[in-house]
Amino acid sequence: MLPKAPESAVPGKNTTVLSIPGSSDRFSTSALMERLPSRWPKPVWHAPWKNYRVISGHLGWVRSIAFDPGNEWFCTGSADRTIKIWDLASGTLKLTLTGHIEQVRGLAVSQRHTYLFSAGDDKQVKCWDLEQNKVIRSYHGHLSGVYCLALHPTIDVLLTGGRDSVCRVWDIRTKAHVSALTGHDNTVCSVFARPTDPQVVTGSHDTTIKFWDLVAGKTMCTLTHHKKSVRAMALHPKEKSFASASADNIKKWSLPKGEFLHNMLSQQKTILNAMAVNEDGVLATAGDNGSMWFWDWKSGHNFQQEQTIVQP
Repeated sequence: MLPKAPESAVPGKNTTVLSIPGSSDRFSTSALMERLPSRWPKPVWHAPWKNYRVISGHLGWVRSIAFDPGNEWFCTGSADRTIKIWDLASGTLKLTLTGHIEQVRGLAVSQRHTYLFSAGDDKQVKCWDLEQNKVIRSYHGHLSGVYCLALHPTIDVLLTGGRDSVCRVWDIRTKAHVSALTGHDNTVCSVFARPTDPQVVTGSHDTTIKFWDLVAGKTMCTLTHHKKSVRAMALHPKEKSFASASADNIKKWSLPKGEFLHNMLSQQKTILNAMAVNEDGVLATAGDNGSMWFWDWKSGHNFQQEQTIVQP
């Protein structure tokens, strides 16, 4: 005869039967536990995305892309050392800008001026006037290739990060090197700026994300959750939050404090080079293996996976 499980009955309390090893396993305890509704948000349904146009023209990898604030054209920078400007509606080539002597790694279009900024492996950061279609300013100071650049949304300042582990701050008009944000131990490969503190956020190959005080030129805080290089970051256009992508996970953070919110619910298992989020709460991440995954921002659910077609 097997010993019976003790039945403790406290009046007015929910009784849960505990099964003791060796007792008859006729009940499982999970059947008697109270089911708590999940606190996790349900994924919002998003319409599936479809590729409707492939534009070819570059002779090398396309390393960077930037859109015109008016949404009429966009520009791409490539390993063939050129910047090409394309019409958004028709996909036709409008202009090719030459001037870099190595691949173009970063592009940004100004919201307030008719300027396009580009950065490349040739240590050069250039400002192009799109009315004359030529370089009007160059910013010298990086000791190695420049991997990313961003424009400050409210003041005329340009931020560039590169292989010299420094994020440099430039005055757009005077070409002056305002400050160098030092602290990373490896290449700074992603950067974005926002109007309020932390005004600058950088991600690096040293696996950390740093928030910077632009006025003091010092680190406000360092996020060390990632285990691999943080190659891409995306600031949410409406919420006070951003996402960071690395080969281990895509993580979501709150601003301005930098509290870790959650990981995306699946892993793409590849090096992620690009990431973008739109106002409808769709996050897109693109990986080294040619995969592009679409995520629901709120719940972190991956609702679509696309694979690129090899171009001849």
